[in-house]
Amino acid sequence: MKWYSRIPSPLIMLFLIILVVAAMTWLLPAGLYERVEVDGRMRVVPGSYGLVEPSPLSIFDIFKAFPEGYKRATPIIFICLASALMFSLLERSKTIENVIGRVVYLMSGKHTTAPALAPQKAGMGQSAPMKKGRAEILLVLLTIVYGLLGIMVGYENNIATIPIAAIVVLALGGDLVLAAGVSVGGMTVAFGLSPINFYTVGNGHLIADLPLFSGAWLRTILCTGGLALIAWYNVRYYRRLQADPESGIGRGLDTEGMQLSKPLAEYEITNKNWLLLSIFLLGLAAVLYGVFNIEGFHINDTSAIFLMVTVALAVASGLSGQAVTEAGFHSIAQMAPATFIIGMATTVSVIMEQGQIQDTISNGLANALDGLPTYLSAIGMSIGQSGLNLLIPSGSGQAMATLPVMIPLGNELGLNPQISILAFQIGDGVTNLFNPSLGGLVAMLSLCRVPFDRWLRFALPLTGMLLVWAWLGLLLAVAVGYS
Repeated sequence: MKWYSRIPSPLIMLFLIILVVAAMTWLLPAGLYERVEVDGRMRVVPGSYGLVEPSPLSIFDIFKAFPEGYKRATPIIFICLASALMFSLLERSKTIENVIGRVVYLMSGKHTTAPALAPQKAGMGQSAPMKKGRAEILLVLLTIVYGLLGIMVGYENNIATIPIAAIVVLALGGDLVLAAGVSVGGMTVAFGLSPINFYTVGNGHLIADLPLFSGAWLRTILCTGGLALIAWYNVRYYRRLQADPESGIGRGLDTEGMQLSKPLAEYEITNKNWLLLSIFLLGLAAVLYGVFNIEGFHINDTSAIFLMVTVALAVASGLSGQAVTEAGFHSIAQMAPATFIIGMATTVSVIMEQGQIQDTISNGLANALDGLPTYLSAIGMSIGQSGLNLLIPSGSGQAMATLPVMIPLGNELGLNPQISILAFQIGDGVTNLFNPSLGGLVAMLSLCRVPFDRWLRFALPLTGMLLVWAWLGLLLAVAVGYS
């Protein structure tokens, strides 16, 4: 039996994590750091850790934590549903299919006779009449585009763009796993290693009183190299698919509604398609404007814009009320499993807080690193943050919980604050590629219809390569006194 056949579903994985964390509330001492409010944010006071009255969770407490987890996860759950509703109308009106079919046809050359695009196997991609080199260039460009979205716009704010990658990649002869590699992978890597990631780098610099986004040169190198690595990885997988379609990890996945349904030469973009596409692009432009220009623009604002776009699409599409309703309910049914898992992921953090072991774990990590050689302590700090990332998937939450402890410890170990923040960023960012507790990742994979076990088969080797690349950068930072 192959190793990946033993991988449980995210639902089972998260439930096991919840049970383990609940058991830790009985096994670990409860403890807290003192916290003070600085610029409206609660910050940990270094060296203030102390034991408190134990508060282990009973069986009833564990299950009572679930509603609180779902309550906290509401913003992410809602943006997933809003995105699904919006794309259900673009899909039902054939807007996305017509636009992508026409673009692929034009890139393949108008002189080319375009055969009907029918999948060879259920869940496999479609054979597009495009030269192999052009298809590979398009895959690289798509990976970079999604990476730039991750850097500039954020993570969950981009969830609405994921189905576009699925349709394009299938049209090029790829599969849904490759579509996730291009979109989810490119976005996750670039967001995690971004030189301007406010949730990790920005919060770290505020905590350390460093100039905001200082030291960008090394982070830019790491981010660019990470994007190049995942682009190469995607192209390599695509070549493997073209050589042997049966070797695809996405074999047998449901591609209904994501495939081009007729010969490329028959695709035309109608006036109604242009209208609906314009409404969608205006919505994305409004999100971009809000992210860059409006202070306090958050995920709920993005959800509101997506809902407004959905209403506008419903009116402009000319679809009947029954058709709009059916499309909406179908999209919600497809997204429901992901939203359920998102709530479970948030429950992990709720249990840690109620058991008061979050600070205990942070303090334990600091003690484990104490006394290590400088280079090894930098790598160890990154590895420790990777483990914590499974329990505290929020980048900003993890920064607030651990960096006030790690930065002073790093000074004692010969690591300046900039290096400690970089180690934290690497540990948090790269391992997001396979973190079942990260709600945005699970939701995006759901939009690509990629089961988590299949994604792990694709993402784990890539994660290993990215960690080696990032750790080399971290060692360089120690060597040159990066600051």
